Amino acid sequence: MAGRLNRLADRFRSLIRDEVGSTAVVLAASMPLVIGGAAFGVETSYWYYKDLQLQAAADAAAYAGALEKRAGSKNPAAFQAATAIATTNGYVPSIGTAVLNSPPLTGTHKTAKAVEVILQENQPRFFSSLFIQTPIVIKGRAVAIFENAGSACILALDTSADKAALFSGSSTSKFKGCSVMANSLASNAVTVQGSGKLETSCIYSVGGVSLGSGAVLADCKSAQTGVSPVSDPYSDVDAPVASGPCQSTSGSTLQPGSYCSGMTLGGTKTLDPGVYFVSGGNLKINANANISGSGITFYLTGGARVSINGTAKVKLSAPTTGPYAGILFFGDRTNIGAAKNSFNGTADSLLTGAIYFASQAVQFLGDFSGIDGCTQVVGLTVEWSGNADISKDCTAHGMRDIPATQLVKLVE
Repeated sequence: MAGRLNRLADRFRSLIRDEVGSTAVVLAASMPLVIGGAAFGVETSYWYYKDLQLQAAADAAAYAGALEKRAGSKNPAAFQAATAIATTNGYVPSIGTAVLNSPPLTGTHKTAKAVEVILQENQPRFFSSLFIQTPIVIKGRAVAIFENAGSACILALDTSADKAALFSGSSTSKFKGCSVMANSLASNAVTVQGSGKLETSCIYSVGGVSLGSGAVLADCKSAQTGVSPVSDPYSDVDAPVASGPCQSTSGSTLQPGSYCSGMTLGGTKTLDPGVYFVSGGNLKINANANISGSGITFYLTGGARVSINGTAKVKLSAPTTGPYAGILFFGDRTNIGAAKNSFNGTADSLLTGAIYFASQAVQFLGDFSGIDGCTQVVGLTVEWSGNADISKDCTAHGMRDIPATQLVKLVE
């Protein structure tokens, strides 16, 4: 009996040794798969993390590019800003490529006010390189747009001037459906003083405002301060180039061309359509003059300024098509100095078009508006003390919509 029990015990121990041995063999055979699976899981998690990081970098880059475009920069400057921000957010230029398209080439926002950024990186393989040698390609794409939050009739571009947009006197100025905007950081960038009355859609200021009781806002509860500055809306318009001999202001009908000794207008004169280059003196419209013309653009260069007498009757309109569509007065951007462009007309005067002096001050002292109320003023600073009745939608007269302020947001 004892011998039988011993034989059973020996057989049981032998079975256990065989089972342990088999398990050890199976475990040894499966370990590479276990380790490989774990390694591959870590590897794919890393790629997923890098994909998320690259997408975040693309989002930040598109936003930065849109900010740069909103400020008036061209695509190369926007690309430089975008790649700089992308790099600080994890994009590695040495293993990738970056592309900026404005307008975007794909998607649902193929407009000039949209920026598309596409980032691509080649990520290395680790464990999987034992089987596949080609790198993992990850991509990030984002689109940001900048859109108008309001339209302006008056835009003061100076970034630091006190009273950059000033409304004073005892006049009443009505801006229907459009706003006043100042890029100045001054605490009184937009000022309404005296007994004058300003009725406008809204007032926007990068800095602050100083408003008297005469400010009436139709579409916002209070002036919007601390907003982002807007770019020069006509910055992409190239300065015209003068050609031909110097013209004379004698005669009742004047032709476009170069007026090399300034341009003094008196009596009754009709101006034919075209670009009038004024240099070597100012553009002056004398007292009691009667001046008219359509399809006109005055380009003032060489230090020339505008001076219109308060008793003159002036009816001028800008071209509605062509490279200078909507621009009635165009100041040379290199013209700097304290001298102002002074517009002082009668209630019968009509100046239809944009009055654009990006580097000079503009002063309105008279009573006027344009046809259908279509007059825009873009100046380094703007001082207004005359009556006016200005409207927003002037596209029929070739004029641009001027942003009062612009918002940037990611849309794709």
